[in-house]
Parts: sequence; C-alpha cells; structure tokens
Amino acid sequence: MESDSPQKKMPAPRIFVERTLALIKPDAIHKTDEIVDVILQSGFTILQKRRLQLSPEQCSDFYTEHYGKLHFPHLTAFMSSGPVVALALARHQAIATWKAIMGPVSSIKARETHPDCLRARFGTCDLRNAVHGSESFSAAEREIRFMFPNSVIEPIPMGDAAKDYLSRYVSPTLLTGLTELSKKKPLDPFTWLADWLMNNNPNKPKISDGTVVEEAAV
Repeated sequence: MESDSPQKKMPAPRIFVERTLALIKPDAIHKTDEIVDVILQSGFTILQKRRLQLSPEQCSDFYTEHYGKLHFPHLTAFMSSGPVVALALARHQAIATWKAIMGPVSSIKARETHPDCLRARFGTCDLRNAVHGSESFSAAEREIRFMFPNSVIEPIPMGDAAKDYLSRYVSPTLLTGLTELSKKKPLDPFTWLADWLMNNNPNKPKISDGTVVEEAAV
C-alpha cells in the first residue's frame, strides 16, 4: 500500500563557483580566438575580458612575487613588449582546471609530457609560454583586482544566505528609513526615501585618496 504522506523534497545540490585570472601573453596574442575557444569548451564562463598594454612598472607590480629572481627583468620586459588579453574566468575548481589546461611552465617540457596543453601548442620556452594563470585563490583575487579594478570578488548571496543578509543588513535600514519618511511626510516620498537610503547606507564604502595608474591604450 502506497503512503499518502508527501515525499520529502531533496535540497538542490550546491555548486561552488571559483574564479581565476587568465592572461594571453604577447607571444600568443595572435592565437587569442583559439585559446578563448578552448576556455569556453572547457566549461568556463568569461566574466570579464580586456586587451591592454602593460608598462614595465605595471608588470613589476603584477609579478611582485618574482621580484629579486634572475628571470624577473626578462619577465617584465617580455610582458610589456606587446599587448596581452586578460580574462576573469569562473567555473567549479577554476584554478586547478585552468592550470591543467595551460600545462607545465616550460613549453619544451610541455610538448614532451602534455602535448595537447596550451603551452605545448602555442608557447616556445619557459618565458614565452603563451598563457598565465593564478596559482591560488588569494593570487586569483589579487590578480583579478589588478586587471579589473572594479570587479566584485565576493560571492553574491543565494537562498538562505540571501535571506539572512536581507534580515541583517537591508531590512533594519529600510525600516528606519520608512519610519523617518512617515515623520517627514515629504511631497515626493519616493525621491526622499531614495536619497535617505543613499546617505544612510551602513555598507557605504569610505572614500580615500589614492593614485590610479593609467594603462597605455593599445
């Protein structure tokens, strides 16, 4: 006999999306379309993409962890020798997946051990190896911000997390604003409330003085 009790609804599986930065280096810039095709066929979403020319100083800042090593001057000179394409990529296990697609750092070794990887196909040596990828989550966050300064790295809340965020941060501020609105009784309540919320946003970022390095146009 079948039970009349409703079946328990199984929660939807959670997919954790990771981000990484990919760079198409000057030596492979003419292969951009082919590399992008590989990226898309590998299940990545391209969140942002830009073509730019880096100055030697910008390359030094980007590769700061290599500072002091013998290859550092050659690296910064090569990376500033022509345009690059920067891509912010997203998918499950994005960092590890992109590193696997790139292959070993040395294009010579890559052709021996991973002949189908991007560095084997489009690179020529350790330095001119076609592509770059973030080494870790913290590196990806820093590098994406470097190439795309306006990027929002923090994950967007979903489901219960979104409800919790609304109850903690949005609802109290909105309730206070509506209370003030009822007291003031302005002629244009919608505009008044919008202005009040802008001025009283508890998460409003603090503005500080800083310098912005202009990137040379391609």
